[in-house]
Amino acid sequence: MKITKICCIGAGYVGGPTMAVIAQKCPTLQVTVVDMNADRIAAWNDTDVANIPIYEPGLDVIIAEARGRNLFFSTEVEKAIDEAQIIFISVNTPTKTYGKGKGMAADLKYIELCARQIARVAKDNKIVVEKSTLPVRTAEAIKSILDHTGNGVQFQILSNPEFLAEGTAVQDLLHPDRILIGGDSSEEGQKAIQALVDVYANWVPANKILTTNVWSSELSKLTANAFLAQRISSINAMSELCEKTGADVKEVAKAIGMDSRIGAKFLKASVGFGGSCFQKDILNLVYIAKSYGLNEVADYWEQVIIMNDHQKRRFSNSIVQTLYNTVAGKKITFLGWAFKKDTNDTRESAAIYVADHLLNEQAKIAVFDPKVSAKKVLADLDYLETRTCEENIAGVTSYDDPYLACRDSHAIAVLTEWDEFVAYDWQKIYDSMQKPAFVFDGRNVLNASKMKTIGFVYHAIGS
Repeated sequence: MKITKICCIGAGYVGGPTMAVIAQKCPTLQVTVVDMNADRIAAWNDTDVANIPIYEPGLDVIIAEARGRNLFFSTEVEKAIDEAQIIFISVNTPTKTYGKGKGMAADLKYIELCARQIARVAKDNKIVVEKSTLPVRTAEAIKSILDHTGNGVQFQILSNPEFLAEGTAVQDLLHPDRILIGGDSSEEGQKAIQALVDVYANWVPANKILTTNVWSSELSKLTANAFLAQRISSINAMSELCEKTGADVKEVAKAIGMDSRIGAKFLKASVGFGGSCFQKDILNLVYIAKSYGLNEVADYWEQVIIMNDHQKRRFSNSIVQTLYNTVAGKKITFLGWAFKKDTNDTRESAAIYVADHLLNEQAKIAVFDPKVSAKKVLADLDYLETRTCEENIAGVTSYDDPYLACRDSHAIAVLTEWDEFVAYDWQKIYDSMQKPAFVFDGRNVLNASKMKTIGFVYHAIGS
């Protein structure tokens, strides 16, 4: 099978950037990203690349180079499926909110809909690639659907999980630690694997392309995210102990991070991890373990989530307690709403849950984030269904200017580690606030001694 056309179903945080880089690095391939969401596709096709729906440093440059040449965004899903030899499935796999596995298992309804659509449309042999993060043995279910409802064509199912970190996704795609491709051991399975290897080999060194069986590939993605999240929860657990004992969690993290067996990455104490993957993947792992009766394994990994939830509650409780046990009617400014810097993704952001808690305490929340819209802030709170939309509108105000957001506030909570926050004129901010002026640094990014010299009552995680 000569690969000339690739399509990706799903124009989100994974599909869009991944296909953009493939198109840039493989100019002889036609790459089409399809999605039923017409507004999203229109945003990807906006003549001003600054308006593309996903903010990632460097992505706009790649889109500008490849779009219209060999990279296309379209709502014509069936046409793209029909023409492509390789079809990536990169649709959302949220945690189930209903039925068996509610709150833990991945909801695969969108994956199944994709598989059935591919089966209905395909008229010749296809390679179908799982790009979404999926439970172990999902490929088996996809293959069953394709083989039993197809048009007599042959399908090969590959697992090719993404290991992107939002905020550095473009660099992660251009210079990956590894590309993982899982397939079956049959002759046709191995040919399919090689076809996808050949695509990545246009820019990824051969020693960084790892091939495994499908199940190992699927489980490796869940395991990688579980290990990374575990490190964050571990250092956050120590941050609470540091606060009680007088230790400084940054000094502890530096000391243990210099051990070559441990390493320094993912040891930054914070208000808690967010994003679309960590919590969802660990809950999925917990569900899989429980389904096999591995209760001790499930309990071990579930504790990572419990610790993360505790850290968020602890942070919001600290704000309430420090502000004389009441924040009712007080303006609390959130600097940052995205779950991390250099992205506009807010999924599972700690800011959402801290705000929800403070709104329950009748605080007035002011929000400034350089990449997150007021509409998105309210949508995130509405999704929790803690209160009515009208109550959220009354309790939360978003600002385009950080200095206006901070004016007359009783306290500032730093919820995202945007670089620009460090460079602000903090004396100007202090002068505009209610006194005493409190700062709760949920990301440990500000200079503690400088903040205290200005006059702030400064609280940081783990010190």
